[in-house]
Amino acid sequence: MVQPVSQFKSKSGVKRIFAALTYSIAGFKAAWQNEHAFRQELLVVVIGSVAALSMKISAFEKLMLVAVLVLVLIVELINSALEAVVDRISLEPHPLSKNAKDFGSAAVALSIGIALAAWAVVLFNRFY
Repeated sequence: MVQPVSQFKSKSGVKRIFAALTYSIAGFKAAWQNEHAFRQELLVVVIGSVAALSMKISAFEKLMLVAVLVLVLIVELINSALEAVVDRISLEPHPLSKNAKDFGSAAVALSIGIALAAWAVVLFNRFY
C-alpha cells in the first residue's frame, strides 16, 4: 500500500536545509508576532543568558542555565503549534480541545519549573 505524501514534505539535500531554515525563521517570526508568552519568555531568556554568562561559575553551569531557559522557549513553541492546530480544526469549545490546550500549558509550566529549579540550585551553590 502506497502512503500518501504531502506536497509540503521536505526536499532532499541542500534544498532541504535551506527550506528548513526558511520554515524555522517563519516560525520564529510568527511566534514573535502572535504569541505574547513567547515574547515575554524570550525577554527572560535574553536577560537570563546575559546574567548566566557573566557569572563566575563553570562553563557547564553556564550552559545548563542557558539551556533550561531555551527549553522553556522550545516547549512554548510546541504548545503554540498545538494550539494553532486545535484552533485550525475548530474554534468551537470542546472538552478534547480544552484538554489539548491545557496539556500544552502544563508542559510549559513544567519546563518553567525545571528552569527555576536549575537556577535555584546553581545560585544556591554559588552564594552559600
